[in-house]
Amino acid sequence: MSAGVSTGGATWLPLASLWRREVVRFLREPSRILSAAATPLVFWLLIGSGFSGAFQLPGSGADGVGFLAYFYPGTVVLVVLFAAIFSTISLIEDRRDGFLQGVMAAPVTRLGVVGGKVAGGATLAWVQGAAFLALAPAAGLSLDLGSALLAAGVLALLAVQLAAIGFACAWRVSSTQGFHAVMNLLLMPLWLLSGAFFPPSAAPGWLAVAMRANPLTYGVAAFSGALHGSGGAQAAAGLPPLGVSLAVTAALTAAAVALAWATARTGGVR
Repeated sequence: MSAGVSTGGATWLPLASLWRREVVRFLREPSRILSAAATPLVFWLLIGSGFSGAFQLPGSGADGVGFLAYFYPGTVVLVVLFAAIFSTISLIEDRRDGFLQGVMAAPVTRLGVVGGKVAGGATLAWVQGAAFLALAPAAGLSLDLGSALLAAGVLALLAVQLAAIGFACAWRVSSTQGFHAVMNLLLMPLWLLSGAFFPPSAAPGWLAVAMRANPLTYGVAAFSGALHGSGGAQAAAGLPPLGVSLAVTAALTAAAVALAWATARTGGVR
């Protein structure tokens, strides 16, 4: 067997096997499916309905966007964020149960392990986020085929990016409690400062600067631009333009995958 074929088998076979394992594990836990779908939906409806009477997008005029419509992209991103990040908790469980040590002792590449776990988490996150696109009419948004495909593509980038970040953190953290603490401390501020909950144009100067420096802002802006269009509401909210947001999101996704791979290569399995 040639070295190229051997290396390919040591990468793609474990990648596909670990991806399938993540998906099957999720489908066998109905409580995860219910909580993943119900929690963001309730969050969107309660907060969106509560703020809908008081929210007005600065500079939007007569064609303003209501809070349910503005908050909708951020809610879908929150679905992807939670699903992608917390699916990587399985990495800690696999290490505790000895499964990960067994995988690493086998003739497989680290790239196969990283790819399988990240692809599994990203697939679950993307499916859950894409399912929420069906609620766009309830937010007052009408999607044509082009905008729906663009929105689904942005969600795919975000799902891979966030799953890779979750993998890198889970590889270094030794307990699920520590993982939850780190993720809650990191993720909620990132999401709140991404323009998902309130627009940068309505924030104080220092906070607006922090929001524009937040990497997740570009993912939210790209997804919002795919749904609302690149003008109008996007400019009124102070979000980055669609093209810039897509480019930054793609670059950050590549960087997150590289980080996950580097973490697995340089850090041993504890």
